[in-house]
Amino acid sequence: MRGRRVGFRQAFHSPWTAIAVGFGAGLSPWAPGTLGTLVAIPPYLLLVGTGPVVYSTVVVVSLGLGVVACGRCGRALGEIDHPAIVWDEIVGFLVTMWGLPASWQNVLLGFILFRFFDIVKPWPIRAIDRGTAGGWGVMLDDVAAGLLSSVILHVLVSPSSVTGLFR
Repeated sequence: MRGRRVGFRQAFHSPWTAIAVGFGAGLSPWAPGTLGTLVAIPPYLLLVGTGPVVYSTVVVVSLGLGVVACGRCGRALGEIDHPAIVWDEIVGFLVTMWGLPASWQNVLLGFILFRFFDIVKPWPIRAIDRGTAGGWGVMLDDVAAGLLSSVILHVLVSPSSVTGLFR
């Protein structure tokens, strides 16, 4: 059943499925997870200047919404982590970019790092993906990929970093 196309009507039959498919981004026939991550860039750019409390609150609320929405959508589609479900990528990218200034270099590197870890799923991301069920499982592996990407990105852009990148 993996890869079964989801139609517009099916994707928007409830607010929960609309959220889970990233308001349509997950309907892409090509690389819906990548498109879902791209869709996260404008919200990041809107949130980046709001400060850590607002940014973190939006991420935590989005995570909670995602647990419910992705769980319900997965059950409705008959596949808990259906490719059309991209809310996890949106939240994962926001986690990746937490605390980082907006620049095209940061966005590009954050995008590349997040997609790499989300696709490859090294330990512990793979363990979280396989060991957590339902909406939590859909969301937490992407949050873990976002955390790992964020740590690496913070090291690379830190003024005290030995890499000297993006200073």
